Amino acid sequence: MQINRRTFIAGLAGPVFCPLTAQARNAAAPAVLLASVADAAVDPAPYLVSEKYDGARAVWDGRTLRFRSGREVHAPRWFRDRLPPQPLDGELWLARRRFDALSGMVRKAEPVDAEWRELRYMVFELPRAPGSFAERYEVLKGIVKATEWPALQAVVQSRIADRTALRRRFDEVVRGGGEGLMLHRADAPYLTGRSDALLKLKPLRDEEATVLAHVAGKGKYAGMMGALELQTPAGVRFRVGTGFSDEMRRHPPPLGSTVSYVFRDLTPTGVPRFASFVRIREES
Repeated sequence: MQINRRTFIAGLAGPVFCPLTAQARNAAAPAVLLASVADAAVDPAPYLVSEKYDGARAVWDGRTLRFRSGREVHAPRWFRDRLPPQPLDGELWLARRRFDALSGMVRKAEPVDAEWRELRYMVFELPRAPGSFAERYEVLKGIVKATEWPALQAVVQSRIADRTALRRRFDEVVRGGGEGLMLHRADAPYLTGRSDALLKLKPLRDEEATVLAHVAGKGKYAGMMGALELQTPAGVRFRVGTGFSDEMRRHPPPLGSTVSYVFRDLTPTGVPRFASFVRIREES
């Protein structure tokens, strides 16, 4: 299979190292494939399944490594020289539960060689290449193998027969500190934008917190509650701005009440990531 070598660049928002106008950043940013959220009852049979790596999305166009925003990744020259000429899409990754450390490494204007020697480029797609995803994956494995470089790895994709096996694989990854799973339709051509051809399956954690304040809404929520300021039993304060009906925004939970919320995981300082309101706890 012949790989299309057209220029394809991407990026991920971060601190501005090389000043760019918004127009220039948008011009540099590619239209990459973005995952939809998988239903817990999804049938995995039509998909290739892989671990979801909590890294920094980065796309290589054969010359430049970029974040999804279009901003250049300031990777060391030796790192870029080891990458193949074919365009690649993947994640710069350090280890499970090490996203914050990884993010600090790859966003430096002056890269630190010792730090870059710790990370890996976990690639999962060949931008603009022909064929189904299953076919592109076979080509991708060949490209990675030819580099003979441990820092460049093809994300392992595998078939999972049924929901029971998918749940076992999901539980295994999450127990080990992983983020979850990605499901990519094996028959999908190369696509861009948000699509059900790519699904993410991640765990949700359920906790309770006390309402400290109502944060005023803006835009379509002007005159209503925009977010709740909450405090966990451990004293961590954070805001939740999603999961509310318009009626709840007009009549928010009273100050001092206890509410339930779901979230993905915690930052190093204990703040819930991607928190969403569920309900007011009923007092007995």
